[in-house]
Order: sequence, then structure tokens, then C-alpha cells
Amino acid sequence: MTTDPQLIAWLDQEDAHVARMIREHRFAVTYVWGEGPDEPAFGYTTGLFGLGHPELVMVGLGQDSTHHDLNRAAGLVVDGRDLVPGERLTWPGWAGSLVVETLPNPGEILFGANRFYRRPDEHSVPAFQLAWPHRDGTFPWDAGYPCGPDCQPRPGTWRA
Repeated sequence: MTTDPQLIAWLDQEDAHVARMIREHRFAVTYVWGEGPDEPAFGYTTGLFGLGHPELVMVGLGQDSTHHDLNRAAGLVVDGRDLVPGERLTWPGWAGSLVVETLPNPGEILFGANRFYRRPDEHSVPAFQLAWPHRDGTFPWDAGYPCGPDCQPRPGTWRA
């Protein structure tokens, strides 16, 4: 447990902000800047677990795209949908899609959500990772998927 007064003050402010967002919108989105290939940039929701649903995670996209897509997908849950692994999410007027996958290591990623729900990382809230297509339309499991700088990490192969 930290005793740094500045860190404690920042965490208190962050906790208040997340609680306010969840009260107003039923969930909040957190974006985390990456530290390298083993710790990529990602975003996740907090609040869906309180609705009886796993939290949602997206990895490897910029902040704006991540927030936009997580807001859309979480909005479905808030409206009463239960997302299931393997489901393809689409929206009218959008040529893309997202695929729901189980995230096997949420305790290594959802630190803020676990803090909000007061759960230790070893008993983490569950999460789904939303896979997104490469700009050529392929997903990571498709033949010919270009795994280079635009390669998104697979569920369970990365951590915060």
C-alpha cells in the first residue's frame, strides 16, 4: 500500500471522477498509454460489472478510437444486451466490426476497475477483449493478417 501523499491525493481524485462518471453514464472508460510491445496502449470500462456483465477492453488503438468503440459497445450493455464471446458487433453506417473475446488475465490489466470494486487482482472482475480488424479488414485469426506495428495483441498475451 502506498504512503506517498501526492499519489494518494491523485488516486482519491481519480476514484471520485470514476464514481461520478458511473453515476451519470453507468460506466466510465479509462485509457492507459502503452510502455512498449509487452505493455501496449489500451482502454477499458469500469461499471459494467455492477450491471452483471464483464468489463470491456480494447488494446492497440489510439485514445479517440478506443473511447468511441468502448462507448458504443458498453452502451449496448447499458441498454440491456449481454455480449457473448464470439459475437460480432456492428452498427448501422459503420463498415467495421468488433468481435467479443474472453480476456483470461483481467487481474493484470483492470487495476482501476478492481480498485473501484475493491477486488484484489487475483479475484479480478471479468472482462471481454474486443478485437478490431486491421485496416485491410482482416482479424488476428485470419490468414494473411499483417502482424507488424499495427498488430493487436491477443487476449492473454499482454498486460498493463
